[in-house]
Amino acid sequence: MEGLRSILDTDLYKLTMQQAVARLYPRAQARYAFINRGGTPFPAGFARELGAFIREMGGLRLRPEERGWLERSCPYFTPAYLDLLEGYRFDPDEVHLEQTGGDLSLFAEGYWYRTILWEVPLMALVSELYFEMSGEGREAWPEEERRRVAREKALLFRDNGIRFVDFGTRRRFSYENHRAVVEELRAAGECLLGTSCVHLAHLYDLSPIGTQAHEWFQFHAVANGFLSANRTALESWVEVYRGELGIALTDTYGTDNFLRSFDGRLARLFDGVRQDSGDPFAVLEKVVEHYRSLRIDPATKTLVFSDSLDPQRVLELHAACAGRIRDLYGIGTNLTNDVGVKPLNMVIKLVACRTSPDQPWVPAVKLSDDIGKYTGDRAMIELCRRTLGAA
Repeated sequence: MEGLRSILDTDLYKLTMQQAVARLYPRAQARYAFINRGGTPFPAGFARELGAFIREMGGLRLRPEERGWLERSCPYFTPAYLDLLEGYRFDPDEVHLEQTGGDLSLFAEGYWYRTILWEVPLMALVSELYFEMSGEGREAWPEEERRRVAREKALLFRDNGIRFVDFGTRRRFSYENHRAVVEELRAAGECLLGTSCVHLAHLYDLSPIGTQAHEWFQFHAVANGFLSANRTALESWVEVYRGELGIALTDTYGTDNFLRSFDGRLARLFDGVRQDSGDPFAVLEKVVEHYRSLRIDPATKTLVFSDSLDPQRVLELHAACAGRIRDLYGIGTNLTNDVGVKPLNMVIKLVACRTSPDQPWVPAVKLSDDIGKYTGDRAMIELCRRTLGAA
């Protein structure tokens, strides 16, 4: 196993959020923690090996040809931000890593505009290293079988007129498998709109795709309160991107709460929304009805589905959306870790932040539309639930 090949081997929304954070909240600090949702035991020596890859990341830098490609492909990145990214170096001292038996403790802490780039590559490294060290990777299908499975999915989507995006960086089986899958998806034609992985978008001349993640809304909850989190997060996004990158994430504090803030102005400014938890069919109905209540034709907007998708679920959702709203599918683990082994059930999430170093740390929580995806301090989750009237 090799380490990361490029500083761009991350998801686009990390770079788009980094630019926004550097511009609006340069003194904010953040703490991210690894959450082993599946309770997977890690093999002996795992933290030591992972630590070596983390130290290697300190040598990554944006190469001149990568900057040139970003300038051409991502016009929403300003020269000032690209200067920042060109000068950025991972600082391994920001990451704290320990292992006790099979339990892995991993967190990153520091200025938000810096630590924001740790999450995705760390998860990708944890996933790939686990399959190598545990021996489970030897149970995976041969490469040609993996390619065949990916090709069949892409052709199924193409034949049914389904547009989709690779969202599989974080929980991929391996870098090489991710690259092979993207090759197969790309060969299937225009049904693949792009990939969240900026490095592979550069490598294969694809569109890098992404906007913001839950942490964007979590920070605004800490800074402005739960009741104002969605509105202030969206208004801040508009301040930076002026209509670019117009897909809004709905579920950080529940879709119902989000829609209460998503008024006619914001609903017209944003191109659409992304569903990432809960019942996608129920969210579809809520979103369509919300647009109609604002006198907006839902057929002019896009609903992105990105929660635990497989081909059958995609086909069902596509049929439910037909003629009502534009649909797009961000598919992650089922593309890049559908190799005959059980993927890891893990996340790295923002768990605390503060608006400046002289302010106290405040727990950052996420409720989502699925109780199983609630993350963060239990007392703060309960306060959030009471404040928002969440179930």
